[in-house]
Amino acid sequence: MSHDIKTAMWEAMSSSPNVMVSLTGKNMHSEPMRAQLDKHANSEFWFYTTKDNRIAEGGQAMVQFSSKGHDVFACIRGTLVQETRQDIIDKYWSNGVEAWYEKGKDDPNLLMLRFNLADAEIWEADPSLKGMFKLMTGKTISPDEMGEHGKVNL
Repeated sequence: MSHDIKTAMWEAMSSSPNVMVSLTGKNMHSEPMRAQLDKHANSEFWFYTTKDNRIAEGGQAMVQFSSKGHDVFACIRGTLVQETRQDIIDKYWSNGVEAWYEKGKDDPNLLMLRFNLADAEIWEADPSLKGMFKLMTGKTISPDEMGEHGKVNL
């Protein structure tokens, strides 16, 4: 199960890499960010941000994800660390990213963070026929009739 549900999460994230990010233990709200994904690096992804952003200090963090179709949800735990490898900064750079930085890659406020993934809790909503009938008729439904749920290491 965990391989299939992990695959579903990565596929959904590749279609819409917009997430909510927060540092854990900081008593602050999450904020929207766009994850820079690499299909060959499924234990990490990246965020471009600024040195004065609320997550800039890095540390333990949580990422919340909901797919476009609202059929895959994930809460991903990991650690944010500064990414200093120029080849990675260059690899994900795009016109869309550059629009946020007045001096492009030379902007003194530019910061790239790598999210080293630890684990995730993933829900894949795919109601069974029986589950759909129960939803439509107001009958009591069990979670297993609505899809898969799993806790996975990443």
